[in-house]
Amino acid sequence: MPLSGSAREFSISVIRQLTEQGYTAYWAGGCVRDLLMNREPTDFDVATNATPQQVRQLFGHKRTLAVGESFGVIIVLGPKSVGQVEVATFRSEGEYHDGRRPSTVDYCDAERDALRRDFTINGMFFDPVSEEIRDYVGGQDDLRQRLVRAIGNPPERFTEDKLRLLRAVRFAALLNFELDAETAQAVQELASQIVVVSAERIAQELRKMLSHPQRAIALQLIRNLDLLPVLLPEVEQHVVRFSEERWDELCRRLAALGSADFPTAMAALLRHVPCPIDWNRKDAPPHGTVPDICRRLKLSNEERDRIAWLVSHAGQLNDVPTQSLASVKRLAAHPDFLALLQIERSDATVTGQQDTPFTWLDTFLQQTPSSEINPPELVTGRDLVQLGHQPGPAFRIWLEAIRDAQLNGTISTREDALDLLSTLVQQGPPPGS
Repeated sequence: MPLSGSAREFSISVIRQLTEQGYTAYWAGGCVRDLLMNREPTDFDVATNATPQQVRQLFGHKRTLAVGESFGVIIVLGPKSVGQVEVATFRSEGEYHDGRRPSTVDYCDAERDALRRDFTINGMFFDPVSEEIRDYVGGQDDLRQRLVRAIGNPPERFTEDKLRLLRAVRFAALLNFELDAETAQAVQELASQIVVVSAERIAQELRKMLSHPQRAIALQLIRNLDLLPVLLPEVEQHVVRFSEERWDELCRRLAALGSADFPTAMAALLRHVPCPIDWNRKDAPPHGTVPDICRRLKLSNEERDRIAWLVSHAGQLNDVPTQSLASVKRLAAHPDFLALLQIERSDATVTGQQDTPFTWLDTFLQQTPSSEINPPELVTGRDLVQLGHQPGPAFRIWLEAIRDAQLNGTISTREDALDLLSTLVQQGPPPGS
């Protein structure tokens, strides 16, 4: 297997320094799995029999961070160009009282360390110096069989850390592996316990799955293993219980997205869930709506806004040839317009919809400069105040009317805008103000 790359070389240098001092040190976990699959790892984690104190003594306190010293984990800092390496002491773990972290940690040898890990394909060690594999759990056999299998007793592994219920799904889906039968049964039996995992950790697993082209396979597994009604009861209600046909269509739409980021894929997943127009209001969103799901998963405000905008505008591209120029330009000027277009194209691919709106949109976008799609505003709220108008609900209505006229091409100068404003003011307070 190739051994090039600066991050890789730095991790090898860490291992060399440890072994030169008489310690045992290997690459561990996911990086070994990826190397054996001829994939380039994103991280090169190191496992060793050196204690955290010995690791810090060897590399120096200025070059190390004790981010998880109580669990035997030290970060060794490298040059800026290569980043850092996580160095963990071989350990065995006591009981998990919170379904997340062990109550005690004892240092041990490599074999016992392997036995406390989650899945066999993640439980191997590799010595990059001698190029020898240390496999105490049958990980190589399961890699060859393309199988995700919990190490030891599956219910015990999942009870220790409930997030493993979702990690099993992610590895099976994203690697295109099968779930071992006993492992799958344990996931299904313990599915309801995923609720003890923090929203942030669940959201991070969903990000990894939904931003991957294999997202539809992940979603099918989530449903088949009874995780869907626990994680996303709204999808269970508005899709699965509605009809099997709607579920199948949703999965095909997600697959048709191809490469898409998390908010885009999440919006496609939640398209049948209610989404209020005023999703960004400060008070709590209505229960069971898109913004409520985002709040429950503790997504960022940016993610919530993107997802809610995409869901609330689902289907609006179907009749763009008959919409006003202002409406089309407002859509096209939005930062997530291309994501909306991606979702709608995937929908059309699955449903066999005619390509007419997309052909029209492609022509429009090619022929219309961005300066015409989103030109600078001719007047602003500050202008209205300077003209002596009192801020109020009418402001928004007047400004939107002026903006629509500008985007439709009926006015093009500041003078035109001020003339239109004068006309609007003379007409009296607009309805709803």
